[in-house]
Amino acid sequence: QVQLVESGGGLVQPGGSLRLSCAASGSIFSIATMGWYRQAPGNQRELVASITGGGNTNYADSVKGRFTISRDNAKNMVYLQMNSLKPEDTAVYFCSADFVGIRSWGQGTQVTVSS
Repeated sequence: QVQLVESGGGLVQPGGSLRLSCAASGSIFSIATMGWYRQAPGNQRELVASITGGGNTNYADSVKGRFTISRDNAKNMVYLQMNSLKPEDTAVYFCSADFVGIRSWGQGTQVTVSS
């Protein structure tokens, strides 16, 4: 199992930017598919973006062109750069790691977009 710790959340005005970071432990990091999910109050957890070990990315339609997922395998880190933030992006953001059918989760970091 992979241990994940997110950081970088906070309060930002609409149109602003934030960069989330996820630190991962475990030797399988470089071949795990990493993802960012979010969950707003009353909503189900939804996929925001994912990146494979080979660097292939996938994004939810709602964030395409605004969010960028990246990873640094040497540092066991995955990032989510969020630009042009909207109030509807407000949620708890979770880092995930998928490997051989097992998904690990971080504890989550709150992102609030409000004026």
